[in-house]
Amino acid sequence: MTQTPITEVVAAVLTQPDGRVLLAQRPPGKAYAGYWEFPGGKVEPGEALEAALARELHEELGIAITPPCRWITRVFEYPHATVRLNFFRVFGWQGEPHPHEGQVFSWQLPDAVEVAPLLPANFPIVKALTLPSVLGISHAESLGVDSFLARLDVALANGLRLIQLRDKSLPDDVRLQLARETVRRAHTHGARVLVNGSLDLARAAGADGVHLDSSAAAKLSARPDCAWVGVSCHDAAELAHAAAIDADFALLSPVLPTLTHPGAPTLGWETFSALAAASPIPVYGLGGLERDDVARAQSHGAHGVALLRGAWT
Repeated sequence: MTQTPITEVVAAVLTQPDGRVLLAQRPPGKAYAGYWEFPGGKVEPGEALEAALARELHEELGIAITPPCRWITRVFEYPHATVRLNFFRVFGWQGEPHPHEGQVFSWQLPDAVEVAPLLPANFPIVKALTLPSVLGISHAESLGVDSFLARLDVALANGLRLIQLRDKSLPDDVRLQLARETVRRAHTHGARVLVNGSLDLARAAGADGVHLDSSAAAKLSARPDCAWVGVSCHDAAELAHAAAIDADFALLSPVLPTLTHPGAPTLGWETFSALAAASPIPVYGLGGLERDDVARAQSHGAHGVALLRGAWT
């Protein structure tokens, strides 16, 4: 059986400070002409991915980019080719993007894309880009419910937009009440809440989805039936399984030493970077990180950081 050759492609998510990303319309004469995609192109033989990205964006857009951040890698089978899409986040560049090859460009907010049709491979990419760079993990067990809710209000007012409700040791009735109140307050600010645990609890609380620990995810062969699914992972196999059940993102830990598990083995940035780069879904770094570590984490391939204590201080 002949194996289908894979075409290596680099793609750039150029991101403005307000969150808008640049989409390009494929020109006439190319496969999927008229469809919208992220700018980029094929990698030449022997060419490094970062060099290919810089070359393509200079050729297509006339810009010189600052060092890009690896993000995710997805393989997609089109009728005409199988491509490996190496996505990078690009947060800085010199020059104003303008079409050098006759394309049409448009800056779009990922949660309100107005151009159509999108290239099929980019639907999960656009959804992933609606995820914020900081995820807060609830800490009501230690703080107390009232204290946590007060700190939740402050965090939401300061821009927190994604919350994992954990607190598994609370009694079921207390946890459900906490989940409902967290969802109510979060939705007032346009924030999402994922409940760590059963789909039934998430639905009873009106949450946006579920978060699964690695053992719960390992028991599944398909995605839970909800809008958002996150998975906690610690190695390559768990990340691969999270992607196989079509999770929207993963938490990968522990990156650095933590107060919760002093002396425990950690991934370190080098291993974290390699795992995140190979992942087809966005990865948050968890463990020993603070809110100020977002840019550092992104430079190592993370989508952002997940915080336990740091989200509520």
